[in-house]
Amino acid sequence: MGAGMIRTLGQAARAIGGTLIGPDAPLEGPIVTDSRQAAPGSLFVAVAGERTDGHAHLASAAARGAVGALVSDLDAARQGLGGQEAGPRGGSEPPLGLILVSDTVEALGALARTHLAHLRAAARDRGSDLSVVAMTGSVGKTTTKDLTRQLLAAAGPTVAPRASFNNEIGLPLTVLEADESTRYLVLEMGASGPGHIAYLTGIAPLDAAAVLMIGHAHMGGFGSIEGVARAKAEILDGLGPHGTALLNADDPRTAALADRAPGAVLTFSRLGPADIRAQGVELGQGARASFDLTLPGLEGTRRVTLAVAGEHNVSNALAAAGLALAAGVPAGLIADELGQVGIESPHRMDIQALGGDLLLIDDSYNANIDSMTAALAALPDLAAHRRRVVIVSEMLELGDSSQADHRRTGELAHQAGAALLIGIGGGTEPALQAAGALGTPTLGFPDAATAIDQIGTLLQDGDAVLVKGSNGSGAWRLADHLKEARPR
Repeated sequence: MGAGMIRTLGQAARAIGGTLIGPDAPLEGPIVTDSRQAAPGSLFVAVAGERTDGHAHLASAAARGAVGALVSDLDAARQGLGGQEAGPRGGSEPPLGLILVSDTVEALGALARTHLAHLRAAARDRGSDLSVVAMTGSVGKTTTKDLTRQLLAAAGPTVAPRASFNNEIGLPLTVLEADESTRYLVLEMGASGPGHIAYLTGIAPLDAAAVLMIGHAHMGGFGSIEGVARAKAEILDGLGPHGTALLNADDPRTAALADRAPGAVLTFSRLGPADIRAQGVELGQGARASFDLTLPGLEGTRRVTLAVAGEHNVSNALAAAGLALAAGVPAGLIADELGQVGIESPHRMDIQALGGDLLLIDDSYNANIDSMTAALAALPDLAAHRRRVVIVSEMLELGDSSQADHRRTGELAHQAGAALLIGIGGGTEPALQAAGALGTPTLGFPDAATAIDQIGTLLQDGDAVLVKGSNGSGAWRLADHLKEARPR
């Protein structure tokens, strides 16, 4: 590591203004918030969450080799260590070094901020670069993150979030995975209220930032679509003076943010004029889109066929190409790789052939009306001649638009040719009513467990089954059950 890098508990404590209690030790393992992921040399961050308090798991982290922990409550830490003394009042020394702070989540962010600043300084000293890119939007963040990671990895060592690590805990954990070999750092930035993205860019100032779409996600936390727009625009404020903003020209609210960008702006579109374009879009086998790619720096156009399904993923692919271009990847390499990259995170348009010739379309990680619309639009091409079964769980955090958005879901399921619409949770009742009124058979279950118990009697061999819903409402549990119950 270069000069100024954080290599010990003592250095970490000083960097974040904490107090080290107990032994100092080298930090040689991962920084984790889950004690089960601790390893020799780890720093465990004790987060007090809704379900459990990390302080209660200090002994578990220590048993797995953690050498230190970020804590905010000494009494809780002492109890978590099985009653061993964890303070300066005498008694035995704790089995791992404790860094006492007022707020462990804020301390985690401060540690990541310092770490990234040191990495950038070390890169400059070597005459190298560390490019940090990020994306936000109501739809497509994680897919775009996966595609961007692969494009950048083709050009150099790249670090990106696992799954959907896009909040005040997941983002700093991702930053802390980078080291001096990292050439590109990809970050996903989510928000469920104003100020959330500004906090994240305060940890990781950006070289390139993409706004994918301003839609109806987490409406309950923003109050209005205008509130969503203001919150997503915070990512542009996190750009450095030479940073590049990448904006979706097909979404008027996103395109209107161009004046907010501090520097260069790139636009992308699958519908009209833009810097990065997809023209002549055609859907082929498996609903995979082919198009003529226009990309600055590329001679002429290049015909690309995506590996990911769904026409909506054309926009995500263009955004990934733009972020890679802004990070310095040659246009020719981007064009060569764009048709090879795929979705890496679970429950995102994961299409699998299961036993009994069942085609499962698992898009169950999260949902709002925009992503629901995209998934149902892709269903006819994916299902082809198969009987279509749509399983939806409740879309959460929609605020006042919840009933209308669920009604629209029922209408869209009917338009997609669903032979059966299954709803999980009481919030899906408007969807079932709307689809039923149009003639689509429907069935509702109070929860995922009940649906899992009965789903085997409702599906037929050869069906195409789309599973979609918010993470917290459990559709993913049914998708996982089908994968286990019908192994290929």
